[in-house]
Amino acid sequence: MDINPFYNSFVRWQMRKLKDMGKIVKDLRYAVYSPLDGQPRADHDRASGECMQPQDYTLIKMEVVPPFPPKLRPLEGKHVFLAAVTLRPKAMYGQTNSWVLPDGKNGGFKINEIDVFIITERAAHNLVYQKLSKIPEKPTCLITVTGHDLIGLPLKSPLSFKEIIYSLHMLTILTDKALRAKFRVKDEWVLPYGVILIINILEFGDKAAEKVCIDLKIKSQNEKDKLVEAKRLTYLNKHRRDNAYCEYTGMKVQEANPLIRTRLLELGHGVIYSKPEKKVMSRSGDKCVVVLTY
Repeated sequence: MDINPFYNSFVRWQMRKLKDMGKIVKDLRYAVYSPLDGQPRADHDRASGECMQPQDYTLIKMEVVPPFPPKLRPLEGKHVFLAAVTLRPKAMYGQTNSWVLPDGKNGGFKINEIDVFIITERAAHNLVYQKLSKIPEKPTCLITVTGHDLIGLPLKSPLSFKEIIYSLHMLTILTDKALRAKFRVKDEWVLPYGVILIINILEFGDKAAEKVCIDLKIKSQNEKDKLVEAKRLTYLNKHRRDNAYCEYTGMKVQEANPLIRTRLLELGHGVIYSKPEKKVMSRSGDKCVVVLTY
């Protein structure tokens, strides 16, 4: 291959100049990655999922409070966290519980010498490529549990106004005493229940979710269409301000959210977690994950 020495010299000068100015750095980045192929996959390398990029989340670490139930006793002596991802870390101020899918399959995965995350196998598979595993690129599962095993776990959640919250079953109605008995939900896990005031919306006041649920006559978390409309009226509202009685009080939610996320990460109460925006398949037939790489 012929190389133009003059152009080559110019490019070298340009790159050195940009590096000296701090315009060029070598740093870690998130990329869509095929574990089977062992390398990132751009659009032309994909069988499906073209244009899909890594989506950043905040993985919230909710610490399981001892004594551990029988299924978790093999983890005694370690810091065990029920880990959940969110795009809205600001919501941690108003957290009253954590949801678990009763029939969902989870595992206790070793993150380092002392930390264990209770997450799904798929989430663990993503994390090992983001430098969050005891063994790089290999999940270390210490125990397997179902959602049933996690119901009623006492948790310490960062930023929550409640000292202890509990993990509760999803896809059911908590006010149904028969269902509460089935999953052995104790009254103190859910009662007394008061709305925690964290966000003020001009049209709805401090209790927007409660008001919209009453207005739309929402009785169950399974009323999908009504919940979509409730989200449109509240979550997508432009006139939302933080009202959590903290250093962010009075700020617009979109301004406070990144600050709260940074605080969680700096205090070690959360980690950055990334996964593809939608399912991505490589041309080799591998389901892609997100890797933290150079």
